[in-house]
Amino acid sequence: MNQILKARTGPFESLNFQAFQDKDFKPSILDALEKGKEEIQKIKDLPASFENTIMGLERATEDLEFTYGVFGNLNHADSNEVRQGLAMEMAPLLSQFSDDLLLDDGVFSKVKEVFENKDQLSLDSEQSQLLDKVYKDFSRNGALLDAAGKEQLRKINEDLSQYNPKFAENVLKSTQSYEHLIEDESELEGLTEDFKDALKEGAAAKDKTGWMFTLSMPVYIQTMSFAKNRKLREELYRAYSSRAFGGEFDNQDVILNVVRLSDEKAKLLGFKDFASFRLAERMAETPERVWTFLNRLIEASRPKAFEEVKEVQALAKELDGLEDFKPWDFSYYAERLKEKKYSFKEEDTRPYFELNRTLQGAFEHARKLYSLVFKESDKYSKYHDEVRTFEVYKEDTNDFIGVFYTDFFPRASKASGAWMTSFLEQGYFKGQVRRPHVSIVCNFTRPTKTKPSLLTFNEVSTLFHEFGHALHGLLSQQTYRSLSGTNVYLDFVELPSQVMENWLTEKESLDLFAKHYETGADIPKDLVQKIKSSQKHLVGYSCMRQLNFASLDMAWFTTDPKTIKSVVDFETKATEKTKVLENIEGSNFSCAFSHIFTGMYSAGYYSYKWAEALDADVFEYFKEKGIFDKELASMFEIHILSKGGSDHPMTLFKNFRGREPDPDALLRRDGLLG
Repeated sequence: MNQILKARTGPFESLNFQAFQDKDFKPSILDALEKGKEEIQKIKDLPASFENTIMGLERATEDLEFTYGVFGNLNHADSNEVRQGLAMEMAPLLSQFSDDLLLDDGVFSKVKEVFENKDQLSLDSEQSQLLDKVYKDFSRNGALLDAAGKEQLRKINEDLSQYNPKFAENVLKSTQSYEHLIEDESELEGLTEDFKDALKEGAAAKDKTGWMFTLSMPVYIQTMSFAKNRKLREELYRAYSSRAFGGEFDNQDVILNVVRLSDEKAKLLGFKDFASFRLAERMAETPERVWTFLNRLIEASRPKAFEEVKEVQALAKELDGLEDFKPWDFSYYAERLKEKKYSFKEEDTRPYFELNRTLQGAFEHARKLYSLVFKESDKYSKYHDEVRTFEVYKEDTNDFIGVFYTDFFPRASKASGAWMTSFLEQGYFKGQVRRPHVSIVCNFTRPTKTKPSLLTFNEVSTLFHEFGHALHGLLSQQTYRSLSGTNVYLDFVELPSQVMENWLTEKESLDLFAKHYETGADIPKDLVQKIKSSQKHLVGYSCMRQLNFASLDMAWFTTDPKTIKSVVDFETKATEKTKVLENIEGSNFSCAFSHIFTGMYSAGYYSYKWAEALDADVFEYFKEKGIFDKELASMFEIHILSKGGSDHPMTLFKNFRGREPDPDALLRRDGLLG
């Protein structure tokens, strides 16, 4: 019995999280697997047609996608030993199910028959796109291999299914295992009282007296940016940059195995390397095109980045006589340089960005642009007390759009970072087209006993970024789940999220919500100008940092694994052209590079910069027409947000913009052109 499916008893068939326990996940997932197999057998038994075969496949996977999606969401946002163990146990079963489906000659023969006769089927554009997608999914995942090749692919996929969750588990456990207690307040110079209060509360929660430092992002970023205590900065830097590198939770062998298996898989499927395999279904299309794109940005950014680093080093020498500048000094003195050049401290923004008001500001943007209204409701079940729930409607028609969950604060059971996910995707599910249930999960500064959660401008940018993903999910208007919402090419999926960040440097936009949490006063015009000016602070360095990650990712998945003997040596060589701060012995970025070694962003990290070029181009259009121009926003909703993956992203972009993207828009925005 599938208790997870049975738990859809809330409003709009939302989940009642109290209706199941951890012990229910395994039998529910196994039940969904069995139901899927039964539906697949029906496909083989019935005559080939769009309804029997292609829609049959949508139905065959719906129970499993829903059930494992719920489990995956909870394991990511509120993990425990039971869930981590189950993820490892279920991974090979899911891999086997996927292979059993994609390598099934009987199913593929039906898909192929429909595909080859599609001109006689009078399909609409969405049906045609789904058929093409399904055929490609089979053909590029082994359906055309002989029996020996299929068996080899099964073994590769099974092994990969073990290594991906193991990598994530090692990163989480190595992060959780670190604590650093300081008992002398004089060692905390430079840190704000609010931050120290939060650290003290963290220590008290562990029955300790003092200030407890962890490797959660809010703690790490604030310490590296504001702690005058150089030894403390070094301590946290070394701990953070050596996560899952050596020791009990070491990821080096995991990486080498993931890279080897990925390369074997690509070659078996007829591709030169794994990047070529991945990019065949991306806007960028080939590794060569990605490298051309990255090298264009490196050429524009590198000289500026080294100038900026020298400027930061000079200030460190001027202020503190620092001669032996190290990576753990960079963020601290970069922040001091920002204060000096722009009279701006990131911390100065906190009083104007109280979390709840900022969230309401995001909602107001959605109202002004897309006529959306978010209504908080206590009718919904939650998987954690800190989760909030909202119903989303169209303001003018009162049409129901979806359910929206938020989960904002760090906890030991939550992965680091920020992400958007879905508990129910928009599209066909259980006999009808459904509206989505979407969630955003973040790790923002917690409220204390004396103050609400106050965000830095960077945290506000993160909130708007994830909210952009949420809008992509919520505004989807497709028939089929496989083509809805964020089910788009990876180098297109960041456009709706990254474009939302652009509104935050506009006074007209900030005036909607940026008010002092105590006095209610509007954010001062000069502070807005400082925020805007400071966006170009260290723009070369920031760009090179992202290009460093993207180049490392591409190197891992375009290099022959037989030539790679050491994770450390490979990373050092791969980042020679993009690294602007020295490598520190004992540190390694790859070992915690979850984006690329847990699956989704392998050979895809370039997508962030690719999408930045798209979003810079899109926002130039909004600046021309007016940042809240209803007609243009409606076009963006119609041609981009509502369309999901129902057409090629280049077609969608051209339908909106009237032309292909201009990659120089990003360099213009960053002041790096010419």
